[in-house]
Amino acid sequence: MALETNEVKVPKRILNTLLASLTAGVVPRSGAPYIAIGRKDEINSLLDNLDDTAEGGAFCRFLIGRYGSGKSFLIQLIRGYALDRGFICADADLSPERRLTGGSGAGIATYRELMINVASKACPDGGALATILSRHFTKLKTELIEEGIMPETKEFEDSLRKKVFITLSELEGDVGGFDFARVLSEYYMASMQDANDKKTACLRWLRGEFSTKTEASGALGFRVSTVIDDENWYNFIKLFASLSVKLGYSGLILLIDECVNLYKIPNRISREANYEKLLAIFNDTLQGKAKSLGVIFGGTPQFLEDTRRGLFSYDALKSRLADSKYSELGYQNLSSPVIRLRRLSDNELLALVKRLTKLYAQREGMDTLPLSDGEIEMFLNRALSKAGAEEMVTPREIIRDFLTLLNILRDNKGATFESLMSNMTFSRHDDDEEVSFAPESTVFNASGSKPKVNLFDIDI
Repeated sequence: MALETNEVKVPKRILNTLLASLTAGVVPRSGAPYIAIGRKDEINSLLDNLDDTAEGGAFCRFLIGRYGSGKSFLIQLIRGYALDRGFICADADLSPERRLTGGSGAGIATYRELMINVASKACPDGGALATILSRHFTKLKTELIEEGIMPETKEFEDSLRKKVFITLSELEGDVGGFDFARVLSEYYMASMQDANDKKTACLRWLRGEFSTKTEASGALGFRVSTVIDDENWYNFIKLFASLSVKLGYSGLILLIDECVNLYKIPNRISREANYEKLLAIFNDTLQGKAKSLGVIFGGTPQFLEDTRRGLFSYDALKSRLADSKYSELGYQNLSSPVIRLRRLSDNELLALVKRLTKLYAQREGMDTLPLSDGEIEMFLNRALSKAGAEEMVTPREIIRDFLTLLNILRDNKGATFESLMSNMTFSRHDDDEEVSFAPESTVFNASGSKPKVNLFDIDI
């Protein structure tokens, strides 16, 4: 089948990274919209949350799904939409060394990871903290010049200090706000004087890299009454959210994945301490104590539902996150804090595989697609014919198997699609039963309404 001439060309760098990540079973940080199939209702619900946050609200959501079901993919997709809408984003994966709180600096390790991965639309790949502050400092200077106040004058320096004070003064009333505002003010003044060592020390404090107040005060050149640590890091996240609005952004979005690592904490006291921290974040965002802040957690059903070690083992969280009685009727409540990721339909999986075929051909510079529509449907039929596939198959499995198939056909001249399919084992209750696929157009508008974003409408 020939490629259509009107197809959207994906930038080569993004295309290479996208397909390499998918082949390895890793979620890509860029290019996700090009393979976004399904999840429209979930996406629209989260976009509504972003709209509320841009108006000064806050939210906390849990994306729950099996390994490979698309949690991390959806998180990265939302990250891209949030950046495009003017938010600052910070993401981190939890691990045995990174938790919400805990001994040996596990909590502050998560905060530092978030600060390393701070991103904006201008710096989507992370490491944007210094850039965000510098852009705002440049904006303040430009405003003064437009007002007719020239640089290198005493009036310019005094006016700049006044603008900085106005920006930061409202932060001083929050917990930790005085030191937070003082360090930011000193950072701006160091920028004015080109004092790079002072700027570096201020950034280190903001990133939580000082372990004691004495160490921090010595590096900064002035006394601070606190440093960011395991116990208070979330207070400074709220300060960053407030600051982001003052700097002209829509708010701050935290994306915390691999929360199953909290479930895996063997010590009950330590595990419950993390759940208490999570509860505090949940309450703050939903009770209005946090502003311009969104938090999305990604985890497995086990992390949520296990009554011995999961979130449901903590009664305060279970009462807030448990499904309502109406869920037993088969209805999905996308306004609840928990979004359970359903299995993609057979038609959505077909649309996904067809899109991957076109992207693969684009990367390899092919004039025709490597497989016909009939061959693609045959592959998917075989993949879905495994016992239990109706419930257990995940997009990750389908994608890895399919891209591996295309790579084998490319790298082995003697390999044919038919020979590979004949050796693809499967076990279905009825071997003659095949999946009946609907026309591809029904996949993209199955709900009867278009999503609120245009990236799904890319016709590759």
